[in-house]
Amino acid sequence: MKQEMSYRDSVFRYGTVWNMIVMVAMFGYPIAVGIIYHTMPDWHAFLMGIIATAPMYWAVAVIETITYTPMLGAGGSFLSFVTGNISNLKLPCALNALEQAEVKASSEEGEVVSTIAIAVSSIVTTLIIIIGVVLIKPLTPVLNAPVLEPAFAQMVPALFGGLGVVFISKNWKISVLPIALMLVLFIVVPALNTSTVGIMVPVGVLFTLGVSRIMYKKGML
Repeated sequence: MKQEMSYRDSVFRYGTVWNMIVMVAMFGYPIAVGIIYHTMPDWHAFLMGIIATAPMYWAVAVIETITYTPMLGAGGSFLSFVTGNISNLKLPCALNALEQAEVKASSEEGEVVSTIAIAVSSIVTTLIIIIGVVLIKPLTPVLNAPVLEPAFAQMVPALFGGLGVVFISKNWKISVLPIALMLVLFIVVPALNTSTVGIMVPVGVLFTLGVSRIMYKKGML
């Protein structure tokens, strides 16, 4: 008699299969275009570029996998790493959904909630992009208005600020040192704002975990 797979086993199996399919599709499209239009790249220059840049992305991939998976769950992680924009969109959506449902990402209920939240986020993002492409020309004068420029510059801080208030208010002691560290780093090293901001999210998470552990051992939490 065939043994039925558990939920997590099925998520891992189908997540692996579909991620491989998406990877092949992502690589396949530019290769197909290059073959059809006879515009293949200079492979020597391509290889040199890969050698120069790939190690950084490998390091980021390992760090993000270790950091995000416990927060998003397996299903949410598979979906997030395919659709992208994790720190700015997928992670806040998943955390907010888990908060509203009062479940943990490590539970099966949390897995389902996180995956649904990220899937809905991806669908809404796609629909907004479609609407934006259709309306970009008539809305360009409005979007380029100087009065709206400060608002667009604060969209991401506003998103994380609202989300941060919810979690920081639960145990503000944990947040003091991580916030202080990030403020000092971004003020002292302004280049972090543009060059390595993606790496700083996992760094901040790991630092927060370490601080929380020390504070817990000392009876401060």
